[in-house]
Amino acid sequence: MKTVTAIRRATTADAHAITAIYAHHVSHGTATFDTTARTLDATIAKINECDARSWPFLVAEEDGGIVGYAYATQFRDRPAYAFACENSIYVHPTRVGRGYGKRLLTALLSAAARAGFRQMVAVIGGGEPRSIALHASVGFRQAGRLHSVGRKFGRWLDTVYMQIALGAGDADPPPDEP
Repeated sequence: MKTVTAIRRATTADAHAITAIYAHHVSHGTATFDTTARTLDATIAKINECDARSWPFLVAEEDGGIVGYAYATQFRDRPAYAFACENSIYVHPTRVGRGYGKRLLTALLSAAARAGFRQMVAVIGGGEPRSIALHASVGFRQAGRLHSVGRKFGRWLDTVYMQIALGAGDADPPPDEP
């Protein structure tokens, strides 16, 4: 009997599964332009950084195993970008196409808004059609395309930028603006 998928905040105990999921996408896909998988220590550091900065890092869990993850970090590190985030979302290769990505991304949008972000940007490596469709299904709109900016597996790859407003978006300034 299948357990209902739970979406919850990631902990460092999830790092092994997260590292393995990402390693598969590095080795077999173009959604990331990384060519070397992230180490377990780097994954733990990313989870801890998100926790320390109150940024969302979520996992989808089913039957006691991690089937995907998503997180949001500040889009760029300069202070004026403090209200814009970039998302990352990866699903276990045996679970792709089953709705886990949409559940994770929907939860991430809410969590990022609660964290104070007003815009979310998806930087889609390889212009992956499934990722573009996933983001469009929850309201992202294409904001731009950079042609042939990456090279992986012997071919040139585009990057597609998509964007969605969170919460009040740019309708008013944030209450704690300096």
